[in-house]
Amino acid sequence: MDQQSTLEQLQQLNLTGMAKRYEAITKQPVHQQPEAHTIIGLLAEAEAGYRVHQRTQLYLRLSKLRYNATPEQVNCSPGRGISKEILATLSDGTFIEKSENLLITGSTGCGKSYLACAMGRNACLLGYRTLYYSMNRFIEALTAARLDGTYIRWLNTIAKTPLLIIDDFGLQPLSPDMRLTLLQILEDRFAKGSTVVTSQLPVNKWYEYINEPTLADAICDRLTANAHKIELRGESLRTRKTN
Repeated sequence: MDQQSTLEQLQQLNLTGMAKRYEAITKQPVHQQPEAHTIIGLLAEAEAGYRVHQRTQLYLRLSKLRYNATPEQVNCSPGRGISKEILATLSDGTFIEKSENLLITGSTGCGKSYLACAMGRNACLLGYRTLYYSMNRFIEALTAARLDGTYIRWLNTIAKTPLLIIDDFGLQPLSPDMRLTLLQILEDRFAKGSTVVTSQLPVNKWYEYINEPTLADAICDRLTANAHKIELRGESLRTRKTN
């Protein structure tokens, strides 16, 4: 079998990483090409790397993150409410592996959404499926799922997602249906998935915001149990960028 036939077979088998590496090897002068056992290792390595890259790109696309942020870009200057040590601890993905939550609070423009998206992007790179919703989009998705009959499937998708990000929690009143759905989601995810919540409201104001004692107890309990809490401080980063 000649080299072109081998390359075509690799492509037909969807071994794209192998095909690219094999093609690169065959373009080298014969006396510079690795030995057979080395070539096999290089091809396997290339295919594994290609699949990880493709998976990561898929997770990033499906996550619909608001910002293309990275932990390295997060401002950890003194007085911000987050240190490099805390950021490094969160960035290793252990909190997702342990199904712990992350609650990020602070005034408007202080970088809550950016930090949440940095955690989301980092999770995708670590191999964790991620979903991002602003609170407005979350309500829209719930309404759409109710109307088109996909509500249960939507809930199941969220339940199975390792990292869920809910941004801008507390900006608008919750309807009774929204409260029940939120509780159902948190119940399904309890000890099985991590949830990141950002809010302008301090955590101790969430009970009052939910405004229904029984559901507020249940929702707050599931959000705050085993949760990392970060209160970001400082002037609005949006204002700083426009000056």
